[in-house]
Amino acid sequence: MDSSKLSLLACLVILLIVRIKASCSDTTYAPNSTFQTNVNRLLSSLSSNANQIDGFYNTTVGENSDAVHGLFQCHGSATVPACQTCVSDGIKKILQRCPNNTGAVAWFENCWLHYSDEYFFSTMQEQPQQIVVNARNATDTTSFMNLLGETLTVVAKEASEGGSKKFATKEVKYSPFQTLYTLAQCTKDISEIECRNCLGNSISNLPTCCNGNVGGVTQKPSCVLRYEVYAFYQDFPPPPAPPLQSTSQDKGRISTGTVTSIAVPTFKFILTVSLGSFWCLKRRARIKKHTSLPVQTVEISSVESLQFDLDTIKSATNDFSPDNKLGQGGFGEVYKGTLPGGKELAVKRLSSNSKQGVGEFKNEVVTMAKLQHRNLVRLLGFCLDEEEKILVYEFLPNKSLDKFLFGPENEGKLNWSKRYKIIEGIVKGMLYLHEDSRLKIIHRDLKASNVLLDEDLNPKISDFGMARIFEVDETQASTSRVVGTFGYMAPEYIMHGHISIKSDIYSLGVLILEIISGEKNTAFYVSSYAEDLLSYASKLWREGTPLELLDPSLRDSCSRNEVNKCIHISMLCIQENPALRPTMQSIMVMLSSHSVTLSDPQEPAFFVDRHRTNSNNPTISENSSDQSTSKSVQRSVDEDPITDLYPR
Repeated sequence: MDSSKLSLLACLVILLIVRIKASCSDTTYAPNSTFQTNVNRLLSSLSSNANQIDGFYNTTVGENSDAVHGLFQCHGSATVPACQTCVSDGIKKILQRCPNNTGAVAWFENCWLHYSDEYFFSTMQEQPQQIVVNARNATDTTSFMNLLGETLTVVAKEASEGGSKKFATKEVKYSPFQTLYTLAQCTKDISEIECRNCLGNSISNLPTCCNGNVGGVTQKPSCVLRYEVYAFYQDFPPPPAPPLQSTSQDKGRISTGTVTSIAVPTFKFILTVSLGSFWCLKRRARIKKHTSLPVQTVEISSVESLQFDLDTIKSATNDFSPDNKLGQGGFGEVYKGTLPGGKELAVKRLSSNSKQGVGEFKNEVVTMAKLQHRNLVRLLGFCLDEEEKILVYEFLPNKSLDKFLFGPENEGKLNWSKRYKIIEGIVKGMLYLHEDSRLKIIHRDLKASNVLLDEDLNPKISDFGMARIFEVDETQASTSRVVGTFGYMAPEYIMHGHISIKSDIYSLGVLILEIISGEKNTAFYVSSYAEDLLSYASKLWREGTPLELLDPSLRDSCSRNEVNKCIHISMLCIQENPALRPTMQSIMVMLSSHSVTLSDPQEPAFFVDRHRTNSNNPTISENSSDQSTSKSVQRSVDEDPITDLYPR
């Protein structure tokens, strides 16, 4: 086949991908309904936010049965103008293709769009699926498929481990005259593990859908995988377009529909063996790496945490130099480290007499390794060497939220819009923990010092040493070991050891009040008016003057409606009856909607000062967050471990 025909085939595939590929839901909504209004508002919001530098945006409009959730994800190589154009044009096309459907997914050259009446954020979605192939086969199918399997495996790994970008491309020489180009990308809201699984499942389907084909793309709501023998992404210019009349000559050679139910060819065995060998070798190397570790680290290796050797940690921290020390508490010390390549780390070195023993260490490693979200601190690895137990996290230069709220050195640096963004980020992170991750996690120590801030003041929840893992269908548990911080723990947890997601909801309510007021709950006191921040906020609420709670530095520059809404949400969170407290998902809807009606809060549960507790109350010890020096209080009634890896 001559070069002109090869160019024609390449361009035909480009034209194919540019065409809208949409899947509409089976259910429809009534014209002129509230749901339709919310769909239009949602799509308008997506369009107006298509200038995001990271090429991703998601939001929810409406509430209850009229709520609609949506996102766009632009391809990692697309420029901001290309992203804006793709989202704007895509919205018009998706409305034409799915005019009254309650949900739809559509893929375009530079982006894809997804909206639904069901909440799907931060959850891997593999259906519906679109597969398009170039019908031309490689000359040497076996050689091509082996190279394709190896290359896609590498690019999928790079994309899943690429941090928040979740995008990667890779080129390899297929022959002296041809290059294989590959691309892998996931939506930014899913975890590293979910991204790897989504792309891995697409790779495993290649022998079924695309055996020997020199080009193909698998498009899912959560990930896209594509390969071609020409440069198809933005880094390279596409080949020149052929004359319009030429496109019909080879039309039958391009598959234009969704690939379904194709018999498994014999070459599936070849690709399966290739991919299987790769992962087996990788697993064998990992197992060998951990054979010298104590028995208790078997579970750590099973979640593929990265182990650092002690010499590397010592070198990065200048042998734990006091000059690199970021903080200290009951569990140990936190140091700043720098690897030879310049990458900065936060190294949490647990003290030898720390009350966080091997159980707590395992809990934090296992939990954090499985959790990946933009509003959670990212665990980079761990070290178990002799007496050392070390956790390695991403370094966040702004340290913790309490330094900005309560520290005089950062006074005035958090205006209202930044505080509101921080509240939203905390809720998104907690929503992921409670409902959207593969685990159901109760944090048990949500507070300002356990919320770290990156260079853009985006919040990241940290310190999972006390986290409790629930079974999927489990809603509540009890413990004889109550841990947490005075002023943040829910009353049913303090008094009876009852653990549920509503325990974290209570802590969130306290934290929101602190963010609004700039005052710390455990240090707040207004003589003759209120003994703590919660009772003060409650009195202001009952008297109809909630804005009096607002940090005085914000009173002339805030959105009063947003402040009122946040105070209202906090009042709902700190209600004494756990059943009346909202869920994280409903709180997210409250924050993202301008029309939602909030219920009236009932009697709150007030903070009980530890100095006024009776002799039957538990004893006190101290703990610190990952990158902060602030202290918390743990209360225990027996000598059980501070945390339980699995519920009793």
